[in-house]
Amino acid sequence: MKVSIITICYNSAHSIGDAINSVVSQTYPDIEYIVVDGKSKDNTPDIVRSFGNKVAKFVSEPDKGIYDALNKGIRMAEGDIIGFMHSDDLFADNQVIEKVVKLFKEKNTDCIYGDLQYVYKADTNKVLRFWKSGKFTRNKLRFGWMPPHPTLYVKREIYQKYGDFDINFKIAADYDSMLRFFGKYRITAAYLPEVMVKMRVGGASNRSIKNIIRKSKEDYQAIKKNKFGSVFTLIFKNLRKISQFFVK
Repeated sequence: MKVSIITICYNSAHSIGDAINSVVSQTYPDIEYIVVDGKSKDNTPDIVRSFGNKVAKFVSEPDKGIYDALNKGIRMAEGDIIGFMHSDDLFADNQVIEKVVKLFKEKNTDCIYGDLQYVYKADTNKVLRFWKSGKFTRNKLRFGWMPPHPTLYVKREIYQKYGDFDINFKIAADYDSMLRFFGKYRITAAYLPEVMVKMRVGGASNRSIKNIIRKSKEDYQAIKKNKFGSVFTLIFKNLRKISQFFVK
């Protein structure tokens, strides 16, 4: 099974090298690595090009935001499975993709997801929050559950069948796509019970109050659009984050 991994970036010279190294260091041999840059003004493109053919496909051009860039990567992908490595993120170890593919084959499922650690920028071994996903059920989805998007690996045929990211959402298109896939179209999922990805954050909170309110509004729009859940789904979704600060 070929795995397409997509990284989008913009002025990410401070971290893009680490993200790329994390991908190209994976032990699984059949990875198509795609980098989509939003026409960075720093030396991000030079860093990407320095990896040569380890990056299978690279474009650097203006886009309409994060989800437009991700959609470009999805359209470029030729793998059986598609996943994302954001420019500030790292794999927890170099065997993550090997374990993902093994589970896909064992479970014959539509998607795989796992756990995620939020780590400090200055020290990626220091954990701020731990997002333990647990097994998927549609009932949990109604009560605000979702897998960490950076750990989600989905068969390419699912994107072809049910659509990619809705760019009308500015910060919640990932939640919209998961409600569509898991709730509306009932795709199958398997859980890899270990940390797959480390996500860098800047401090105690990586979002302003204004952004939290905006995100909640978009989340609720996604709930209504997919006709799955209610205002209580949104409430429980936000409450679930509290436990992440206590489980390390």
